[in-house]
Amino acid sequence: MSTLEIFLIFFRWGHFLAGITWIGLLYYFNLVQIPFLKAITPETKAEAFKFLVPRALLWFRYSALATWLFGLAILGPRTPKAFALQGADAVIGIGAWLGTIMLFNVWFIIWPNQKKVLGIITATPEEKTRAARLAFLASRTNFALSIPLLFFMASSAHAPAGMFG
Repeated sequence: MSTLEIFLIFFRWGHFLAGITWIGLLYYFNLVQIPFLKAITPETKAEAFKFLVPRALLWFRYSALATWLFGLAILGPRTPKAFALQGADAVIGIGAWLGTIMLFNVWFIIWPNQKKVLGIITATPEEKTRAARLAFLASRTNFALSIPLLFFMASSAHAPAGMFG
């Protein structure tokens, strides 16, 4: 086994494990935490925002980044063709684009707005309400994008031969 093959195994496992963490937390936020926070007392909500939510968001953002970086490492020299949706790399390229959009949402919409909601950045009550809504919408967008993302990722390696080209 070559050194390159060993690195690719490491990158694939890293991508797989980081992706499970990222998408798992995405589903947790959308299917468990958001409904839970709507149903609890203000005191319990304050405790969650103090201890639970910041830790979950830390794992969320860095698992998103790790997933994307490991994915880029797996693509290696195929990256330009994948992102240009060319040839046999077009299928994984669609998944890569969806992952890139989702990563952007995490780091440039969800996290900056959650910092306001959590009080890490000073914000008025109106700004916090708006920030919560923007973070929620970006999270729901990522939730919706995760389904085709997973489809294209799996299809690039596990679809029947010739199915996509």
